[in-house]
Amino acid sequence: MIKYVIFDLDDTVLDFHRGEMEYIDEIFNQQGVSDISAAKCEYIKLNKKIWENIEAGATPQPLLNTRFSKTLSLFGIEADGVQLEAQYRSMLNHNFYTIPGANDLLADLQKLGITLFVGTNGVKKTQIERLHGSGLDKYFAEYFISEDIGYSKPNAKFFSPMFKRISDLTSENTVMVGDRLQSDILGASRAGLQSIWFNPNKHNNKSEIQPTYTVDSYQQLYKLIAQKLN
Repeated sequence: MIKYVIFDLDDTVLDFHRGEMEYIDEIFNQQGVSDISAAKCEYIKLNKKIWENIEAGATPQPLLNTRFSKTLSLFGIEADGVQLEAQYRSMLNHNFYTIPGANDLLADLQKLGITLFVGTNGVKKTQIERLHGSGLDKYFAEYFISEDIGYSKPNAKFFSPMFKRISDLTSENTVMVGDRLQSDILGASRAGLQSIWFNPNKHNNKSEIQPTYTVDSYQQLYKLIAQKLN
C-alpha cells in the first residue's frame, strides 16, 4: 500500500527546461554570442558533465561557477563565470513554469489521502522560491533538498533524513517519482525504495538502471498510484 510519494521537481512537476532555455538565451545574447544555437549545444554538453560529477559527489558550486565562462570561452568571449552563475541563479528563482497537468495530479493524489514530499537536487533557495511561485508548495508536507542534506541523488544518504523524520516510511509504503534514471531512479534503488520513472518523451532505457514502474503521462501515474492504495 502506498502512503508516501516523493516527487522530484525539475521536469517532473516543474518545467525546468522551458525556463532554462529562455534564460540561457538571454545570457548568451547579453554576452554578444553570434551563434546562440551552437552555444546552447555546447552549454548543454558541459552542464550534463557537471551534473554527473555533482551526482557522483563533487561539491556543486565551484563547478556551476564555470559552466557559462567555459562555454563562452569556446566562442572567444571572456566572462566572469561567478557573476553569470549568480545572474542565472536569480533568473531561475523566478522560473515558475509547471508541466501541464501537474497541479491537478498533485491535488488528486492528495485527495486519495497520500502524503507528498519533495525530494530534489538543487539549491534550496531556488527550489523553494519556485515551489512558492508556481503554487505547488501547498501540496507537499515536507521538502528534502540536496543542498540542505549535504548529499545529492543518487547517493542513498540523500534519503536518510526522510527515514529519520518519517518514522513509518518504508520500502513498501513509499515510492519515488522522477524523470531521471541516473539520479531519481538509481537513488531510490540504492535507498531500497520503489520508483516510478516519469518518461513523457518515451525514451528508451539503454542503461542498467531499472525502475520499478515506468509511466509516460500523469494519467498513467495517477492510475498506478491509486491501484497501489489497496
